[in-house]
Amino acid sequence: MLRPTTQNAIQPTLRTADRPTVSVVGLGYVGAVSTACLAGLGHRVIGVDVDPVKVDAIAAGKSPIHEKDLSRLLSEGVEAGLITSTYDLAAAVSDSDVTFVSVGTPTAEDGSCDHRYIIAAARGIGEGLRRKVGRHVVVMRCSIPPGSTMGVMVPEIEAASGLKAGRDFGVCFNPEFLREGVAVADFHAPPKTVIGVTDSGTAALMTRLYADVDENPVITSIEVAEMVKYVDNVWHATKVTFANEVGRLCKPLGVDSHEVMDIFVRDTKLNLSPYYLKPGFAYGGSCLPKEVRAVTHIAARLGVDLPLIGALERSNATQIAAAARLVRETGARRVAVLGLAFKPGTDDLRESPILEVMADLLEDGAEILAHDPAITRETRIESQLAYVAHASPGLGQLASGLRDMLTGSAAEAVAGADAIIVTHAHPTYRALAASTNKPVIDLARLYKSRSDQPANFCGIGW
Repeated sequence: MLRPTTQNAIQPTLRTADRPTVSVVGLGYVGAVSTACLAGLGHRVIGVDVDPVKVDAIAAGKSPIHEKDLSRLLSEGVEAGLITSTYDLAAAVSDSDVTFVSVGTPTAEDGSCDHRYIIAAARGIGEGLRRKVGRHVVVMRCSIPPGSTMGVMVPEIEAASGLKAGRDFGVCFNPEFLREGVAVADFHAPPKTVIGVTDSGTAALMTRLYADVDENPVITSIEVAEMVKYVDNVWHATKVTFANEVGRLCKPLGVDSHEVMDIFVRDTKLNLSPYYLKPGFAYGGSCLPKEVRAVTHIAARLGVDLPLIGALERSNATQIAAAARLVRETGARRVAVLGLAFKPGTDDLRESPILEVMADLLEDGAEILAHDPAITRETRIESQLAYVAHASPGLGQLASGLRDMLTGSAAEAVAGADAIIVTHAHPTYRALAASTNKPVIDLARLYKSRSDQPANFCGIGW
């Protein structure tokens, strides 16, 4: 492990009785947001990672990712002396009261959840607990299969520390419900706060920690909290796929799928939330695809038949294939792609479905010109795509050339292309697409009404 730099070294400070000191292991999307927002609530926070780029960025009060308001909060936290960062996990644990674990949980080669980063973190946490005096709480904040907290992480901590969970240290599973692009706002106004715990003391501490953002958290068992996270994400994946299948059915019938779904989502009593329930492009990102695979793997291992969930990946792949087919039907050899991240407002390329389309078109010999306002030549493309090595192996080949496909502006991409794919409903993209007679494959529903859609537009499900 790398040694912390001088500015990253932990400086002891006085703790206040009502503000536990927090260490955050893993400074990716969830960890960086948790670090900034907890410091914003007045907690002293120690960020921990093995990646020197992330550690140095946090130490300097800079965001390692593209996320609204995150840089400001990190800068304010560092300036106030509330945020430090280090490579030394054991030292961070021994100098804090609560440790949040936000390391990666990618898909393993067999489709299960890869626990290697959790195990590594658990061993470092155990070493830190062995050094310190006083009760500590370990909070799992990753999405993992039910049973993993107590069955994988806790035994490693106990073995490394010589302590017993529930008696000597508290354990919590606290799933995050943060949407990338608006994660800071979601932290301060969560749809729900779920706290799965081993004991009442841990429940009391976690309730106090979140008191400023949610006065009524849901206290439950660790296993229920673990399952809630999976169920939430699998339901979100189900909603996206369901709406897209409606779109594929409506299009050949000449029915406006968005008008159908606008009426459908008026029923908020029975049909739940309208969120995700619009036909569009395939789902992607770091959560939904991974959780669908994990639940499918768990069901197969248990011999449980889950036809809908089992079909989600196939249906999502069909939507990706449909987008590629629409491009091929234009006959274009140079294609502009406007929007690369899996959703607007983030630079997250992990399992972004448009990358699958691009890889498919490149195999056909097409040339790609790409633009995304949040992605530049400095974006750490290779490290993001390495995260999904077992999930999308074809994207590894795309990673090496993706940077060269980027253009300086969206207008440059459009000017040099024969056809345009739009994945983000960005005003600039809408205006550029509307100003040309070139074929436009609309994956983002750029116009609310089909009657307003230009003749050269082709929607994927409308």
